[in-house]
Amino acid sequence: MTVSVIILNWNTKELLGTFLPEVVKHSAMPGVDVVLADNGSSDGSVEWVKENFPEVKILAFGENMGFAGGYNRALSLVDTELSVLLNSDVAPGRGWLVPLIALMASTPTAAACVPKIKDYKKPSHFEYAGAAGGFIDFFGYPFCRGRIFNVAEEDQHQYDKAGPIFWGSGAALMVRTSLFIESGGLDSDFFAHMEEIDWCWRVKNQGHSIFYVPSSEVFHLGGGTLNYENPNKTYLNFRNNLFLLLKNKAGFMVFPLIIARFFLDFAALLNFLVNGEKNNAFAVSKAHRHFLKYFIKFYRKRNALKPLLVCRKHSEIYKGSVVMDFFIRKKRYFSELRFFI
Repeated sequence: MTVSVIILNWNTKELLGTFLPEVVKHSAMPGVDVVLADNGSSDGSVEWVKENFPEVKILAFGENMGFAGGYNRALSLVDTELSVLLNSDVAPGRGWLVPLIALMASTPTAAACVPKIKDYKKPSHFEYAGAAGGFIDFFGYPFCRGRIFNVAEEDQHQYDKAGPIFWGSGAALMVRTSLFIESGGLDSDFFAHMEEIDWCWRVKNQGHSIFYVPSSEVFHLGGGTLNYENPNKTYLNFRNNLFLLLKNKAGFMVFPLIIARFFLDFAALLNFLVNGEKNNAFAVSKAHRHFLKYFIKFYRKRNALKPLLVCRKHSEIYKGSVVMDFFIRKKRYFSELRFFI
């Protein structure tokens, strides 16, 4: 199967200098193209890639289209069967593409798959952004196997079984190119953060599956664009989390869940204030104001998706509250939760 490994770039020349050589080295296979999709960078990164890695294909957009818009544009321009959305701060391990391609070739229902994502600075541990596959709880809060909130587990091969997950991280996500485009791609109204979760939920509702492939490993620096404690990241995460819940949660239950989320997120806001993080507290408030502002717009998106809904229930949704389990019951690891995948 043919593959495009697509790195979305916006002024990340320094990161490309560190990580692109590893991507090119470990992606050198017949039928595989490494592609740099540039969101209007002004730091000379495109020129640097052209000079140092002429084998890398360049797609220059001339403007910052965000994570969603940039990848939607890039995948519409490649002609390979599979595409990998790869962050500019990811170093793939040796032979990383082979198991991913094999999974997609042998599993017709797979819309996407992800490798094991580990910490570039601490390779013995899982990484925040994707770890051993993504899940979501009853209230719509996403978390990872191997990382719940700020606690990342050491990889002791406890999650070495391949299988279905709820969502795959956009840090290293292999998708079927044609299905990605036909499904509408990533929602550009998210701009950045959680748009890959929204896409995964959307295609799962349409009967497709997302898989975790632990025999493939990548190492993610994390926070390369926005630091995990950045208030703008907090704003986007809280706002977009509500957007994806409204769009994709089937049935009337979504409305009491959103009301419950207002109270849970208010508790998060108070926690930020208690810890002296006023900017993050303000970001949560701003996220909810903007969710209400765009409620009708996303409700219309929800209605537009209803005719495509074929699967209402997903076993990868945790029936409990990961917030309560983590902060109240002090459960720090995926294996301590009440379901096992």
